[in-house]
Amino acid sequence: MAPEQKSNGMGNYGFAVDGVVNNFCGLPDEQIADLSDEDSRNKLSYCVTDIPPWYLCIILGIQHCLTAFGGIIAIPLILSQGLCLQHDGLTQSHLISTIFFVSGICTLLQVTLGIRLPILQGGTFTLLAPSMALLSMPEWACPAWTQNATLINTSSPEFIHVWQTRMQVLQGSIMVGSLFQMLVGFSGLIGLFMFFIGPLTIAPTISLTGLSLFDSAGRNAGNHWGISAMTTFLIVLFSQYLRHIAIPVPTYSKAKKFHTSRMYIFQILPVLLGITVSWLICYLLTIYNVLPSDPEQYGYLARTDTKGDVTGSAPWFRFPYPGQWGLPSVSLAGVLGILGGVISSIIESIGDYHACARLSGAPPPPKHAINRGIGMEGLGCLLAGAWGTGNGTTSYSENVGALGITKVGSRWVIVASGFIMIIIGMFGKIGAIFTTIPTPVIGGMFLVMFGVITAAGVSNLQYADMNSSRNIFIFGFSMFMGLVIPNWVIKNPSVIATGVVELDQVFQVLLTTSMFVGGFIGFILDNTIPGTKCERGIIAWTKAYEDTSESCLENDEVYGLPWGLSSCLSSYVWVRWLPFCPSHKAKEENTSPSSSGFQGKKPCNDDTHSIVAVAL
Repeated sequence: MAPEQKSNGMGNYGFAVDGVVNNFCGLPDEQIADLSDEDSRNKLSYCVTDIPPWYLCIILGIQHCLTAFGGIIAIPLILSQGLCLQHDGLTQSHLISTIFFVSGICTLLQVTLGIRLPILQGGTFTLLAPSMALLSMPEWACPAWTQNATLINTSSPEFIHVWQTRMQVLQGSIMVGSLFQMLVGFSGLIGLFMFFIGPLTIAPTISLTGLSLFDSAGRNAGNHWGISAMTTFLIVLFSQYLRHIAIPVPTYSKAKKFHTSRMYIFQILPVLLGITVSWLICYLLTIYNVLPSDPEQYGYLARTDTKGDVTGSAPWFRFPYPGQWGLPSVSLAGVLGILGGVISSIIESIGDYHACARLSGAPPPPKHAINRGIGMEGLGCLLAGAWGTGNGTTSYSENVGALGITKVGSRWVIVASGFIMIIIGMFGKIGAIFTTIPTPVIGGMFLVMFGVITAAGVSNLQYADMNSSRNIFIFGFSMFMGLVIPNWVIKNPSVIATGVVELDQVFQVLLTTSMFVGGFIGFILDNTIPGTKCERGIIAWTKAYEDTSESCLENDEVYGLPWGLSSCLSSYVWVRWLPFCPSHKAKEENTSPSSSGFQGKKPCNDDTHSIVAVAL
């Protein structure tokens, strides 16, 4: 194949894979000749059920980990501010290792027992806003001495008690909130949610998640605006201006042996490249003492040695375990705040499932698979709370987009990613290295990342009729109130005084969480102001959840339970009534070869394919 690449119709450019001839996943040979040029751009090298060579699984598994790198490490670094850990690099490294470890476990659970699509699991920003709102309450405000690096003894029992009590209440709130997500998923209540929660509820909710974090982005970037601007510039340069430039990389195939092929590396890893280049420049400026060495001077936090020898003090091997920060405690205010983030995560994940199925050559996910996937994400949040990541888990949209780039939709690649993240989480030195990233570099990444999250929320309005004055009012009013009310409550915390301390805490957390305020107002207005379902976007919104192919035989191959569990459970009548188990009634009635689009398909994997090796 020539080095020139075709777009996949979504702005993504793929690997140059040689030797792939008529390799269309899920299509009979006689239909391939009828495909248009546009369809040929989307052909996959490996479908969701195919097993690529082990070395390709490892290489692409590492790439998926690197793609999720920015989002995974950003969450513990933001939480460290609310946990009073700004100057404790060693504990920050433990948090980073823990979130990698739990993300790997949740990824394996989702791919094997959940939705069973090649979709990565990681930390979620929808739980970050209510978590920070909980930690900003007066009783959880960090003591003044924890803000001064010269006064902190990170090994003292007093300091350990300060941050662990905050982490414990965060853990308990997330664990209780995750039970709701498990209930919604495994009970099949998602359809009811999709009927009442539409684009005009989700758009302000997700958009305000990004907007509410502007203070964190500005505070980190403001430590050295030059470094943060450079980081932002590099990420924008790589992701937007250079994304169509292919870079030669070493390639091996049985036919051509070692040769070079082209890969769109700037489009695949823009955040990682931008952070790495800025990180390296800060290291050089540090060792040559260009940056100030006085902690009181502007620009000191751009140095890479501000946290001391955290890499040297971190253990080589550390096994994260449940309850490592102590026994979790529960806060009613925290639980209610987390519920708002959980609902947003559910709706977002459903969209990710369908996008992932489309890009991996799988049929649309049936209801039982979606129910199982949402329930498994709830279980992942429960595990994340137990392990103490300070966050939950959700499906990563970035990695769904990477499927369209690599043209490898096999679930075994994501299985490899899960094991790789578990290994990363058990090596303490790796998490310690990430803590040496200067805060201005992190701030520059936040400027791009939070802006994209805000725009992603607005993009949900494509399902609604935005020519309608009704919808314009609902969205605009929800967004504005989601900014005004939390800002006023934060500045006037003493106004909330009902006489019941627990109730005051609930109102304090909910009214200072922008995504809850905006989403709740949008929900009330969208369901009370008269409007047609088409105008509200409910018809287009729920269409993605409709199961149009549950009678297809290939669904059991892709979405059925592993290890023959589907066949074993099919003998029990009561299993058919479980919303998260495959229905075998359709399978029994549709056993003819014509009932399946996968019958007689040509295998997608071929040993003659060339493998593009990523230079690490």
